[in-house]
Amino acid sequence: MRGWKGLTAALALAAAAGAAQADPVEGVWQTQPGDDGAFGHVRIAPCDDALCGTLVRAYDGDGRARDTDTLGRRIVWDMAPQGGGAYGGGKIWAPDRDKTYASKMTLDGDRLEVSGCVIGICRSQTWARVD
Repeated sequence: MRGWKGLTAALALAAAAGAAQADPVEGVWQTQPGDDGAFGHVRIAPCDDALCGTLVRAYDGDGRARDTDTLGRRIVWDMAPQGGGAYGGGKIWAPDRDKTYASKMTLDGDRLEVSGCVIGICRSQTWARVD
């Protein structure tokens, strides 16, 4: 029995350490409406050695959930923490314009400023934490 207690304690510590290492930007974020009024929920999570965001829910301009072939698509990738709530070196795909931008993000509490540029044309949005 004594060995089981030690194993259980070690597993609990390992789980707690893993939870403590979660990046503060991880979670689900609501995008600002695009040109067509549609918006989405993006789950940001680790992928390889960076952070990625996947579209997990999509809504039309009236706020009604909609099916779209972009659900499950990675729209943010290769985002690396740079300290102080800053993230960079990534890419973002904008579904409303079907364009990919070099991207960076800045986390401030439950707000995430997401910006991207392609050929000198830049866009930015502020996303709100959903969970």
